[in-house]
Amino acid sequence: MTLNKKCKDEKYKVLTEQINQISNELDTKSTEEIVNIFTEADKAPQKAVEQAIPEIVNAIDAITARLRSNGRLFYIGTGTSGRLGVLDASECPPTFSTNPDLVQGVIAGGTPSLTNSSESLEDFSDISVNDLKVRNFSNKDVLIGITASGRTPYVLSALNHSKKIKALTISISSVPEHDSTLKNDIDIRLITGPEILAGSTRLKAGTATKMALNIISTCVMIKLGKVYGNRMVDLSVTNEKLKERAIGILFDIASVNRKTALKLLKETNGSVKLSLLIALSGLDIAEAKQLLHSSQENLRSALINVNRKIFN
Repeated sequence: MTLNKKCKDEKYKVLTEQINQISNELDTKSTEEIVNIFTEADKAPQKAVEQAIPEIVNAIDAITARLRSNGRLFYIGTGTSGRLGVLDASECPPTFSTNPDLVQGVIAGGTPSLTNSSESLEDFSDISVNDLKVRNFSNKDVLIGITASGRTPYVLSALNHSKKIKALTISISSVPEHDSTLKNDIDIRLITGPEILAGSTRLKAGTATKMALNIISTCVMIKLGKVYGNRMVDLSVTNEKLKERAIGILFDIASVNRKTALKLLKETNGSVKLSLLIALSGLDIAEAKQLLHSSQENLRSALINVNRKIFN
């Protein structure tokens, strides 16, 4: 086949399956040349995320509104896409003390697929709807369907089900609209181009997806009051490292010594946010709890409310 014929054939392939001409003849390159090709290519995910900022912002605000109204956030995908969703969801409880039900990752094949190949399941469109139904997915919830190619049947059927019941429906893909039309409430396109290894979307597409999920979940948690300044004041103190981090946060923000920090954390059952409010306001634990509750668990709002009472 001539090079010209190859180029003509390429335009009929989905973008994520096309050949990256920069990495052509990759097996003939030196180790340094291969690494340089990869490091140059990995600049693309950052650009892809930047170009999708408007859609990402819309997603964050819409998700936050749903979660404030007792909705939940679900990621769904197969293979690498599914694993990225599960990873992001699993990080929320230790980082932000969320209930494990609040953010959930759904992967085709379930838990075994996290460590074993389950790509054969991506063609079974009926499985994903059942995977959502057993989790009582409803119109109050949010579904983010992750499909690099924009064509994964398992994910597409889940997105269609989500739209049908009027849940907030968001898609993340790495192909332009002419490759796959995804008519969802919010359509996030992370266009990273052909992969260094043709079709291996665990590379640039996966990196861009991980970046976008980091931004989305972290920003939503910020909006929900789980961050003060740039500190994770709702972290779960479940080991020595996190205990030391909690003590450091109390020292940095409230200027309390180690002994006082440990005493506060013990009194509040490890709640950094509640400990900070007590240290900064002088309230007792019952008053601080009530104030946090009336301030929608937002530390900054609670402190503003304390100051208002002092000066009124």
